[in-house]
Amino acid sequence: MINSVGEASDWIKRWSHLVPPHGSVLDIACGRGRHMAWFAGRGHAVTGVDRSSDAIDAVRHLGGAVLADIENGPWPLMQGTHVKSGMTPRTFDAVVVANYLWRPLLPTITQSVAPGGVLIYETFAEGNQTVGKPSRPDFLLQPGELLHAFSQFRVIAFEEGFIDQPAHFVQRLTAVNEQTALSPAGAPVRYSL
Repeated sequence: MINSVGEASDWIKRWSHLVPPHGSVLDIACGRGRHMAWFAGRGHAVTGVDRSSDAIDAVRHLGGAVLADIENGPWPLMQGTHVKSGMTPRTFDAVVVANYLWRPLLPTITQSVAPGGVLIYETFAEGNQTVGKPSRPDFLLQPGELLHAFSQFRVIAFEEGFIDQPAHFVQRLTAVNEQTALSPAGAPVRYSL
């Protein structure tokens, strides 16, 4: 689906079939909504969070739109009461992150993927400083970093390497917050590739 803000990432489109029909999708650092538009067009309830008021204004028509500085303020999507820690992050059937990295947020991202839900993550990696921006180490994943950060999930797909057009180094992960290794019928869960 092409929209006025560009086409959804090929990686995110490729793995969007793992999101249950009509499942809820959170787009972290949603920008002007290219992934929200993709999932909304597929019948999903979408929520986007971004610190830019212009971005949030641009995505309001797609679904939930949350204006928040997630790097300097509290996580804005909390729910319920947890016995020990109070509130817990609201969960979604899918969490999507593209071209964004804030390492202190990685545990919250983990907690935001509902049991049985999917995480689809794609961002810049070490080496990108040789071809352009971002170039600061704070914004570049180290080798295998997404695998380590989400090691409690079942990895469905992982890529790490260089892309020619446009030239950049990336790391991509699709993983499931798997409740069990067996389906209700007792067979292994099948994740279509």
